[in-house]
Amino acid sequence: MRNSDRDLGMDRPVTRRDFIEGAGAIAVGSLIAGKPQAGEAQASGKAAGAGTPAHYPPALLGQRGSQPGSFDVAHELVLAGRKNWGTPIESDENMYDLVVVGAGISGLAAAYFFRERNPESRILILDNHDDFGGHSRRNEFSIDGRTILSYGGGQTLENPTGYSEISKRLLRDVGIRMERFETAYDQEFYRRHGLRGGIYFDRQTYGVDRVIPYEILEFTGYLPLERSKLSAAEAIGRMPLSEAARKDLLKLMTTSKDVIPNVPKGERAEYLGRISYREFLERHMGVKDPDAIALLQGMTTDIGLDFRRATAASVIGYVGMPNARAAGFFGEEDYAPYIHHFPDGNASVARLLVRSLIPAVAPGKTMEDIVMAPFDYGRLDDPGTGVRVRLNATVVKVVHEEAPAKSKSVAITYVTGASSSVSSRSRVVRGRACILAGYNSMIPHLCPEMPTAQRDALSLAIKSPVVYTNVLLRNWKAWKKMGIGAVATPGGYHANAMLDFPVSLGDYHFSAGPDEPIVVHMERFPKGTDGSASARDQYRAGRRDLLRTPFESIERSVRSQLGGMLSEGGFDPATDIAAITVNRWAHGYAYSYDPISDLVYDEGEYPNEVGRKRFGRIAIANSDAGASAAVPSAIEEAHRAVSNLEDLQG
Repeated sequence: MRNSDRDLGMDRPVTRRDFIEGAGAIAVGSLIAGKPQAGEAQASGKAAGAGTPAHYPPALLGQRGSQPGSFDVAHELVLAGRKNWGTPIESDENMYDLVVVGAGISGLAAAYFFRERNPESRILILDNHDDFGGHSRRNEFSIDGRTILSYGGGQTLENPTGYSEISKRLLRDVGIRMERFETAYDQEFYRRHGLRGGIYFDRQTYGVDRVIPYEILEFTGYLPLERSKLSAAEAIGRMPLSEAARKDLLKLMTTSKDVIPNVPKGERAEYLGRISYREFLERHMGVKDPDAIALLQGMTTDIGLDFRRATAASVIGYVGMPNARAAGFFGEEDYAPYIHHFPDGNASVARLLVRSLIPAVAPGKTMEDIVMAPFDYGRLDDPGTGVRVRLNATVVKVVHEEAPAKSKSVAITYVTGASSSVSSRSRVVRGRACILAGYNSMIPHLCPEMPTAQRDALSLAIKSPVVYTNVLLRNWKAWKKMGIGAVATPGGYHANAMLDFPVSLGDYHFSAGPDEPIVVHMERFPKGTDGSASARDQYRAGRRDLLRTPFESIERSVRSQLGGMLSEGGFDPATDIAAITVNRWAHGYAYSYDPISDLVYDEGEYPNEVGRKRFGRIAIANSDAGASAAVPSAIEEAHRAVSNLEDLQG
């Protein structure tokens, strides 16, 4: 081991296993930093509040998200073209009224809506992961006898004022009161501690480790941070860049004149939705220096695309890159503040849905008590309940048992566990109806009898890959000393690092001061190296990159990135990092259309609209079906799918 690795803490006890994925080896495992000692962070090995050890997925560390083993069977089906899964065993004697494939928000909501219309119905929900919630996943850490929570996927109920009544009602029904977040989220936390946004130039890329407390990426658009005391000229003057790059950045940051005067004010948003951000920079802002553009590209989050393919509207209006004022574009003025977070993100939404479907799984009735409620995973698949959730079950085939127009049932074949080498692991269940609420691009491989045009449309639902890394720190003294709360990192493996949202709810209390442990959230949106490729091809390339990157490499990048960024504050990655959980989503955000990458279709003819049509006794949900990676899309598509099956109910 290199001395530099020891300095980072790479020699700390860690368990890893290697899985072969395509042409690359994926190293995975659990990371528990430091030698056994008081205050060591670890997976509890038991359900919260339970007295005996149990399998409790939220507390597992290391590689999570689509965890190793969760996609092996699916890749055999899709990449290797496997069709023979042996003679499946009848896993359940009686037919279900509904079988849902996918235990994410959309699948759980579908079960909720179906059960609401059919109170005595029997429902089975199948999912290939070892936890429910889909991308709405909970990361749970334990340190010094204290539970620290964060989110491993969906983080927020964004702009709930704009939700449809369908979504609002469901969230109300399971106990969510949006007004409660106004006090649960400590909106003065960052300002009270003097925490600002900033940008980190790393030594490997820029020749120096330097943090400048100034925002180019507009963190304050979604974090109530303290404003920088530096002017644009002062901040840019400190940047280790060429004179040409600094000149371009200063122009980008300070220009206030209208740079698109020929576009009427009422047409600005539409125009910026037709051109790329790269085109906006070069044509309208005169920013052409390659180092300046590379810097801006390196700190971009959420879009996951090269600037040549990402629209100016999305990069300026959603991501928060400059310069909205010069474009005369300010987005939605009535947009709700970005405060609607549970301590574990949207995982609590999934937990509320599961508890409403299977009350025995956890005690309580409110959004406050759901946060720390002990969850009994052993009750999820209880044969004595009307709704069952079966995890580690990868569906490989969904077919009508007769001609689709005449069939009275659907047969769903699934494989349990990570390996499909033993044919006896193949199971079959039957339902009077089926809702496919998982990744829509998988459906063509599950339903070979589906019409070709529909299968082709579904295959275009290519999700963007996402990496959400949560790092538990023993304290955040370095952040306080340096006066930073969120930092863009254009040269890093992760595009940013931020102290987690300051939310206290029920019996859960966020870090009160810099001496207490806290989670640092880091994000990466891999996109490959060909910036001129289509959005779907960039997502595919990013997925390959993500799956081929060993956990050890991500661990090293985290330690190196935080160590260099916080060195001025006295941070030591070998001792101050307590645990790391990497949430890897090879199939992350739902595909959304834009004029740069897609055709403009007539209403009803977009691929997601064609793909989501009911087929016999099979309906289709998931946010993919709404072409929007947001909770209301997942809920609304679930509601539509259940409504599609209404003539079969009763």
